[in-house]
Amino acid sequence: MAMLNSTTHFHPSTFILIGIPGLEAAHIWISIPFCALYITAVIGNCTILFIIKTEPTLHAPMYFFLCMLAAIDLVLTTSTMPKLLSIFWLGSREIDFSACLVQMFFIHSFSTVESGIFLAMAFDRYIAICEPLRHMTILTKSVVAKIGMVALVRGVVYILPLPLLVGRFSHYSSNVIFHSYCEHMAVVRLVYGDIAINNLYGLTIGFLVLVMDSLFIILSYVMILRAVLGLASLEARLKSFSTCSSHICVIFAFYTPIVASSLTHRFGHEVAPHAHILLANFYLIVPPMLNPLIYGVRTKQIRNKVLRMFH
Repeated sequence: MAMLNSTTHFHPSTFILIGIPGLEAAHIWISIPFCALYITAVIGNCTILFIIKTEPTLHAPMYFFLCMLAAIDLVLTTSTMPKLLSIFWLGSREIDFSACLVQMFFIHSFSTVESGIFLAMAFDRYIAICEPLRHMTILTKSVVAKIGMVALVRGVVYILPLPLLVGRFSHYSSNVIFHSYCEHMAVVRLVYGDIAINNLYGLTIGFLVLVMDSLFIILSYVMILRAVLGLASLEARLKSFSTCSSHICVIFAFYTPIVASSLTHRFGHEVAPHAHILLANFYLIVPPMLNPLIYGVRTKQIRNKVLRMFH
């Protein structure tokens, strides 16, 4: 595998993905948990899609959004894990320049779409608890589909400029990416030129997605909390909280590692490179693996359907 000279400026036809920098000797061992997580994520999310599709009683807004979440998780994991495992098992580190940009687009755009679906699910819980009699009339199948389409279009519109901004550069100082996938900032750092626009746009998108979506989700749950505390009986309060618990768990599972990864990437200069790369991989594989498990355990209808499948 020929490494291009990092002292010259060139436009690479391929990039070299290092994997987990500093832990190359342990790649084969690291691959075992990652492979197990990937298989669990694929089986879990496919099971969620199958159960909701085949069970008419689950054809409700919350479960439609859960289907969207499962599909997004399948795209996110499949856009990164097969290449990561090929690096670990086969030493296949090369990735074509255009394929790198495509991977970058899928990772960041579908992460943005997933954040939008979490916001939609928070809105669904707000309507279900604060306006229970109008829930099914407000969130019809048509409205749910339109919300999902808006989340998808928003993710594409927000993220499409990123690979276009990277593609405009014609000179790179190296073709070696010290990462396991084509993350935007990891690629931009190889550019020989002014990357201020890329940095500014990346921060803007991070603010619009992470900060704004999080604030709206928090606002929804503040209003839900007020409505729940206004219920007369303790049993009714506990039942209302129970309907939100799964959503709250998956929100924390999604936002916590992605915020930690973003902060360490931009400001954690003293954090070991392998620690940052491992965290960046965890936020792409752990939430997709946890989401179906959380909903499968905490949602009675899904849990019962799974148990019937095994029997």
